[in-house]
Amino acid sequence: MTVGEIFPQVLGVDARGQEVKRSDFPGKRLIVYFYPKDNTPGCTAEACSLRNGYAMLQKAGYQVIGVSKDSEASHQKFAAKYELPFPLISDPEHRLCEEVGVWQLKKMAGREYMGVVRTTFVLDEAGVITHVITKVNTKDAAGQLVTLLDL
Repeated sequence: MTVGEIFPQVLGVDARGQEVKRSDFPGKRLIVYFYPKDNTPGCTAEACSLRNGYAMLQKAGYQVIGVSKDSEASHQKFAAKYELPFPLISDPEHRLCEEVGVWQLKKMAGREYMGVVRTTFVLDEAGVITHVITKVNTKDAAGQLVTLLDL
C-alpha cells in the first residue's frame, strides 16, 4: 500500500483474542508497524523505542499498533516482558501483511523465504495512509517518527 490509499478496516486479533478494527480508535491517527518476530534483537529494539516515545506520540494524537505473525500468547509474553503499552496484533495467516504488501520474499544466509518486511504506516483519522517508512531505524523508531511527523 502507498500514500493516499485507505488502510484496511480489520486489523486482526490482539493478545487477548479480541478483534481489532481501525474504527476502534475514533479520532486517532494510527501508527501501524509491522515487524518480523517477537523477542528478536531488532524487533525488541523497535518495540522498546516506540514504548519510550509512546507518551509523546499519544499526546500528538497517535495510537501505536504493532503487527506480526506471532501468536496471541507470544504477544502477551512479549508485551509483558517489555511493558509495551500499545496493542500487538497477531496475524498468523499473514492476511493483513499480504493485504498491505509487507509479506514478501526475503533472503538471509543464502536462503529465500516468505516473511514480514519491517514497515511502518502512518494513517490519518480517516484511515488514509499519510506516510510509509520502509527503512525503519529499529533503535530509534520513535525518534524517526517524531522527525518525520514534525512533532
